[in-house]
Amino acid sequence: MATGPSFPHPGGIAWRFAANVFVGSTFVWVVLREFEGVSPIWAIAAMVASTDPQMDVATRMIRSRIVNVFVGVVVGVAFMLLGGSREWTLPFALVATVLISSYVVRIPTMWRQAPITAALVIASGLSKQSTSAGIEVALLKVAEVIFGCIVGFVVSWMMSRLWPLPDPIQPAAEGPAAH
Repeated sequence: MATGPSFPHPGGIAWRFAANVFVGSTFVWVVLREFEGVSPIWAIAAMVASTDPQMDVATRMIRSRIVNVFVGVVVGVAFMLLGGSREWTLPFALVATVLISSYVVRIPTMWRQAPITAALVIASGLSKQSTSAGIEVALLKVAEVIFGCIVGFVVSWMMSRLWPLPDPIQPAAEGPAAH
């Protein structure tokens, strides 16, 4: 079992990761360009962050990312609803999100996604100068991120079936055990 995201060292993992990114980004771009007002950029970034040649890593990445996106959305929307689209809500929402991630959710992988998402929600409201318009834009961006995460995971899974990585080399046994 892998202990962290697999860095694409030269060899099979690098080529598999490159193939995952190519297939995933092409799919996301083709699908999302058909929808007016939707940008594939957020989804592609999420897809790259969620894909991995090693399925245990990909599973952990998508779970962590989606949980943390939801934490950020909930906190960001709550602050928008309570404080409106005012600049002072941004730092307080970020502090609340970091504390919730640290003390309640406690998923160390991709934990920074929660405050980033909360910032996205608040910034959308500030740029639109409207709480409801900001929430609408933010939720659309979050949907794009979740779509990218799901595509990254599905591509990782499909590629693991079509192009399995070789098993890691196990050290040779040292012979019969002494009695």
